[in-house]
Amino acid sequence: MCKILQAVSVRHATWWIVAVLLLATAQAKADEAIKIGFGMALTGPLAANGKMSLVAMQIWENDINAKGGLLGRPVKLVYYDDQSSPAQVPSIYAKLLDIDKVDLIVSGYASTQIAAAMPVAIQRKKLFISLFGTGINESFNYPKYFSMIPNGPTPKPAFTRGFFKVAEVQTPKPQTIALAYADAEFGQNACEGARENAKTSSFKIVYDKSYPPTTTDFTPTVRAIQVTSPDLLVVCSYPIDTVGMVRAMKEVNFKPKMWGGAMVGLQATVFKQQLGPLLNGIVNYETWLPVKSMEFPGSTELLKKYQERAKAAGTDPLGYYMPVWAYAYLQVLGDAIAASKSLNDDVLADYVRKTTFATVVGEVKFGKQGEWEEERTLAAQFQNITSNSMDDFRELKTEVIIYPPKYKSGEVIYPYEKAIAK
Repeated sequence: MCKILQAVSVRHATWWIVAVLLLATAQAKADEAIKIGFGMALTGPLAANGKMSLVAMQIWENDINAKGGLLGRPVKLVYYDDQSSPAQVPSIYAKLLDIDKVDLIVSGYASTQIAAAMPVAIQRKKLFISLFGTGINESFNYPKYFSMIPNGPTPKPAFTRGFFKVAEVQTPKPQTIALAYADAEFGQNACEGARENAKTSSFKIVYDKSYPPTTTDFTPTVRAIQVTSPDLLVVCSYPIDTVGMVRAMKEVNFKPKMWGGAMVGLQATVFKQQLGPLLNGIVNYETWLPVKSMEFPGSTELLKKYQERAKAAGTDPLGYYMPVWAYAYLQVLGDAIAASKSLNDDVLADYVRKTTFATVVGEVKFGKQGEWEEERTLAAQFQNITSNSMDDFRELKTEVIIYPPKYKSGEVIYPYEKAIAK
């Protein structure tokens, strides 16, 4: 009898121990953060946009944790500086997945960095939401890729579509165009789209050449373009190139009827202040500006939080470019996790693919190849800038949306010579 009681007691004790261990394991799992990993350009030529993106992502992290996290667990961002170098990217994502054991990954900023991360995401079969990549999935065709950029189903032409739509209705209609672009991922893709737009608008291309990404003196490039006497000039450039091209245009005194296009960098306050009145007349792409027509739920509050942190973080003081987009792509991921109650990449990808998301950049629905189902890229013109002061750019009287009509906040000043004379 005693042996029977002992056996029963041992079984009860064993069950109790197992129950305690299971409870402890469950509690430990609940306390363990959901880790989201990425590389981000925090130094190098892409850092201006990368650093402001990170601040917005950290605001999302704080916001989501203040609400109790996701799946009953806190959320933690795990990131490394990719130094604006695509060569650094594959090893960063391998480290995130193999050593840091992150649950999910998202991209860093810019096409070059995204393209470099894609083979890792595909090999590991990971959901991959990207931040500002142009036409990346056209070559990969990866079903678990989604792009947070408002370029729509035809991303390559989208960057310059507004420029061409505005140019083609001017009187008299311009006839010729020059194309100059960085010989790198974004420049090549955006200029491919510009060629398509030129054909659609019936403009004759009289110059179409790339320049090495290491170019520092753009005066010879501008002089070569000037010789062809184009009515229009589209430049597809990265931030440092953009600054060099604007300065060279002034130095050479080249005045086409309209110019700009897909120049990365002119969205950041640091570059706006560097160039000041040299920006007048340039028509360039934009993605979001804090104008009345683009005040989506949560965008104003996010901008306020961002600007409160910007000085301490050493980032763009206004934050009119990347913060809303960096916050939004994590909103998409967070909403997918909460609704599907899963961290499984396949489950999440299925949910993202079929869902319309409410974000700080408005409603987002993904379509073909993970691009936005509908295009919403803007064209804006710099006007009436009188100094290099940040105050010239704060109220947006000096940068007006001229396309599409739904979001217009002003009218184009044409030709370029008239805009710089004001």
